Amino acid sequence: MKRWLYLLHRWSGIALALVMLLWFLSGMVMLYVGYPKLTTQERLAGLAPLARQGCCVSLDEAIQASGLKAPSQWRLSSVAGQPRYIFGDGRKALAAVDALSGQRVASMTAEQAIAAARHFGGGPRPRYEGEVQEDAWTHSRALDAHRPLHRVALEGDAEGRWLYLSSVTGEVVRDATLTERSWGWLGAWLHWLYIFRGGALDGWWTDIVIWLSVAGGVLGTSGLLVGIWRWRFTGRYKSGSRSPYRAGWMRWHHLLGLAGGVLALTWVLSGLFSMNPWRIFDPASPKPDLRAYAGGALQPGTALAADRVLAQLAERGLKASELEWVRVGGVELVRAQGAGGKWLLDAQGLREQALPQQLLMAAAQRLLPQARIVEAELLTEFDAYYYSREAHTMGGHRDRPLPVWRLRFDDAGAHVVYLDPMSGAVLHSNSSSQRIGRWLFAFLHSFDLPVLLATRPLWDVWMLGFSLAGLGLSVSALVIGWRRLRPLGRGRAG
Repeated sequence: MKRWLYLLHRWSGIALALVMLLWFLSGMVMLYVGYPKLTTQERLAGLAPLARQGCCVSLDEAIQASGLKAPSQWRLSSVAGQPRYIFGDGRKALAAVDALSGQRVASMTAEQAIAAARHFGGGPRPRYEGEVQEDAWTHSRALDAHRPLHRVALEGDAEGRWLYLSSVTGEVVRDATLTERSWGWLGAWLHWLYIFRGGALDGWWTDIVIWLSVAGGVLGTSGLLVGIWRWRFTGRYKSGSRSPYRAGWMRWHHLLGLAGGVLALTWVLSGLFSMNPWRIFDPASPKPDLRAYAGGALQPGTALAADRVLAQLAERGLKASELEWVRVGGVELVRAQGAGGKWLLDAQGLREQALPQQLLMAAAQRLLPQARIVEAELLTEFDAYYYSREAHTMGGHRDRPLPVWRLRFDDAGAHVVYLDPMSGAVLHSNSSSQRIGRWLFAFLHSFDLPVLLATRPLWDVWMLGFSLAGLGLSVSALVIGWRRLRPLGRGRAG
């Protein structure tokens, strides 16, 4: 039994040592440089304030021009400094309508993309890089509705940004700085095995990552067992050491494996769990129904007109760069945001206070109509499931305002929902299985509890320390494997 385990660890180590080394190395890079994304703050900074005068054609006219039947997402934003309605069906259909002329935007030309990029970027001169379906920095499925994308480089930009613009709406949907593109090859692109994305193996990418992670788990488990069996807890070897390896790479591999093997194993397994393999973390019960929470579909006849909303904001000296029409519990609302902040308007005008608790609780009950809200608590601090991360991290682009309502339901999935009392937005939800996944992935992979993240730079020392231990373990395995294979190669040559 032991011999077979030794052989399993030896040859799986030879096969996976380089993969493990690159995973640890790229993981260290990702602690500080993430995959490119466009945050809300970056997007709003590039949008012109919506002008009150001359804006805009009615929502009813714009929706008819869009060609979409009963779209569920309505926004008023700007492209190249001009107001533009953006409509979506909540899935993959998008349509853009010029808010001044009321004409649907059929597609974006290269010249129009350059003009939009020039306005978004400010001073730097735009250089058109061509139309791309998908490249190294645009693998996100959230961009599918916008493809193909126009890529424009900003010459002279302090951050060396590339802008990606939607061919459907004309909006900038992603930016990638020179730092992100340079370090990204050694970071996220390598860590997530994006070498297999966008080509002939694209359809197999998920399975490749899952099964390499499974193999890494087998390697780590066998290594821990072998390391423990070879360690003399009582007595010593003839050399006087508790390890049978007197010096060199084998000794270092043994000691590093004992010291950091558990962390290395949990790290590779948590990477496996990040993929939600075989959908094991999907809730068995129905998910919260956001349409039911809205209390009905948006109606052009009752929705607040854009010119009225902009006029009410202007009376307070406020400038919005984007408007979004929503419903909460059947109440028509407009969420406005700009460089100066966020605001909520209803039929009476600009709201100064949070939405009534009674309205929010009644709307929230519709999220899971077969369940009851068994606990409602207004959080003023983050908890283990709702918290903020730096923008470059996974999920770091999501807004996480406080205070927030935390609602617990008694459904089979034991769902917990977080509501923004100021805007009524459903900010986050999770089921019991998803909470287990949170601990098995996010915590074990990055130790991201708010209390730990608040201890920086101690958190950095910990993350870099165990990453370096894993890197050393992988390097020693690579050297040992190479030495094992060299005689075999010479033998075959002879």
